[in-house]
Amino acid sequence: MKGAGGTSGGVGQFFIGFIMMCGGFYLLLNSISVTSSFAFGNSLYRVSSFGSSFGITGGTIMIPFMLGIGLVFYNGRNVIGWLISIGSVAALIIGVISSIRFSFKAMSAFDLITMLVLAIGGLGLFLRSLRSIDAQLPEE
Repeated sequence: MKGAGGTSGGVGQFFIGFIMMCGGFYLLLNSISVTSSFAFGNSLYRVSSFGSSFGITGGTIMIPFMLGIGLVFYNGRNVIGWLISIGSVAALIIGVISSIRFSFKAMSAFDLITMLVLAIGGLGLFLRSLRSIDAQLPEE
């Protein structure tokens, strides 16, 4: 009879490890707070030139996007319109992603250690159950 993953590993270890891993990673990811400072008025990028700097906002990025979309709708084969449109969307996505901030919620060291032991210990049990154990046992 085959065990977890078609190997001779333990099915019990598989389920215990899977439950521990899911619970630990759930608790760990649930304790992370995600915030963003993105808005059309906040600057996504800072450009410095000639001793002064100015910010490029999300609204400013929409201007070349609208120009590119207009060029694409006027002539669908216009490569410059496609490049401007795709470049504007890429700049907007990169700006949004770069404005995201991750931080841990307040917790005790015991809580963090418990989460890590559950997550990493469960991962170890889960992966150990997928290993074949026939080669490790001596023949009797």
